[in-house]
Amino acid sequence: MSTNVEFAKYEGLGNDFILIDDRDKEEPSLTSDQSAKLCDRNFGIGGDGVIFALKAPSDDYSFKFRIYNSDGSEPEMCGNGIRCYAQFLKDLGADAKSYRVDTLAGPIIPVMNDDGTITVDMGPPILSGPAVPCTLEPNLADSNSIVEQTLTNKNGKEWKVSAISMGNPHAIIFVDDLDSIDFEVDGPALEGDVNFPARTNVEFVQVMSPSHLKMKVWERGAGPTLACGTGACALTVAAILADKIPRSGEEGTRVTLPGGDLFIEWRESDNKVYMKGPGTLAFKGTVTLD
Repeated sequence: MSTNVEFAKYEGLGNDFILIDDRDKEEPSLTSDQSAKLCDRNFGIGGDGVIFALKAPSDDYSFKFRIYNSDGSEPEMCGNGIRCYAQFLKDLGADAKSYRVDTLAGPIIPVMNDDGTITVDMGPPILSGPAVPCTLEPNLADSNSIVEQTLTNKNGKEWKVSAISMGNPHAIIFVDDLDSIDFEVDGPALEGDVNFPARTNVEFVQVMSPSHLKMKVWERGAGPTLACGTGACALTVAAILADKIPRSGEEGTRVTLPGGDLFIEWRESDNKVYMKGPGTLAFKGTVTLD
């Protein structure tokens, strides 16, 4: 029996998502397999993931956020996705200055700015290596943090890896030249490395200046994408911990992704990471699922 599903397509710096209005439901109306089919760029709508706006689990929250990646896996959170989600809620008429959203990574608070951008309180970074989770030996003095620790992957390549979680795991590698990376080989090899038991997102980062970082991302469950919000947050934290850049002020560190720029602040006063960037409607439609 066929079912018609209304959707809206949004993008955050080219990281694109299919948004489903399930605010009357506690769980997603589509399965992970159905979501993966919708993400197929040849036989579906096309997207890096399907995001569901769900009923809040309690009075402590405005709404609930769930997402399936394009391969059907379920990540804890998505930084670009949460900005698109907030814009989706506003466009649906749930117009508020901010939302407190329940995610598998904990509460996330997007704030709608007057200039049309969205600032997201991403919460504090998780710096303990075992909690990322990552099994490399912690190497930062007086902590469990993993900062530029040596990793030799299954291809025999040696990397200096920093492990940070923003509710989802990230392996950050600083390089002198992004163009020198064999991205299609090194990305998936690191995503599935045994030192990351839950698999990991992989960010290759070039330091352009004390206030500007440039990155390429291989996302866990999605492969190469044009942007990764949690990755931009994690790599900024990693760059500060590795003394490659200083902390920024409220203007944030500029992080250039293939799809454009995000501005990231790791605020010393509350230890939280703040991400500023767009979430843009591309089109709406109805799709038929068998």
